[in-house]
Amino acid sequence: MQKRFDDFMRQAAIPALNRAGVPNVGVFDVATGQDNPTKYVLIPYASPQVFASAYQAMITDRDVVQSEFFNATPADPAYIRIESSLMLAFEGMPRIEVPKQAADNKPRLFELRTYESHSKKANLKKIEMFNVGEIAIFRRTGLTPVFFGETLVGTKLPNLTYMLVFDDMPAHDNAWKTFVGDPEWKKLSTTPGYTDAEIVSNISNAFLRPTGYSQI
Repeated sequence: MQKRFDDFMRQAAIPALNRAGVPNVGVFDVATGQDNPTKYVLIPYASPQVFASAYQAMITDRDVVQSEFFNATPADPAYIRIESSLMLAFEGMPRIEVPKQAADNKPRLFELRTYESHSKKANLKKIEMFNVGEIAIFRRTGLTPVFFGETLVGTKLPNLTYMLVFDDMPAHDNAWKTFVGDPEWKKLSTTPGYTDAEIVSNISNAFLRPTGYSQI
């Protein structure tokens, strides 16, 4: 099933998306986290119109509709289930940033983090916190973001999700240690209205490795 998925994404889906005006499609395997094995796919759309047109292009693309994955039978399914989320990019980071490691196809580790909130008001406050200062602190302390998204459609709502990239796990640990000890972060995170107790009800994360054909 995993090989069939990889063949489909590499040979049919990603080329079809790229032709439809959707660049930089990321495909990842779970390094550590729940529900392993799982494949993660990150598809950035410039607008709702691009999303709709790319979908139509995909389901009519010759390579896609002729693929083994697309035509899987009940006796030999292509997957157990698919879960999708639609996210809106943050004002403070309006588009995906392809990691510099990807350009040279260097090893890289991704951390995908989801912050749930007890109410939409709290969720929006946490997004505001990222936009007004936390994203800048991330960058300064070595936490390199790939995207930040407010989940509009998906599970565990309301939530926000973001992705960070590192060279390896030691780089991950060092960057987070620097961030947690940063004076500006300590000040921001203890500001009334921005404390975790007020706006975050649960945090979950997974570590991902890019497939050999991932564009991110």
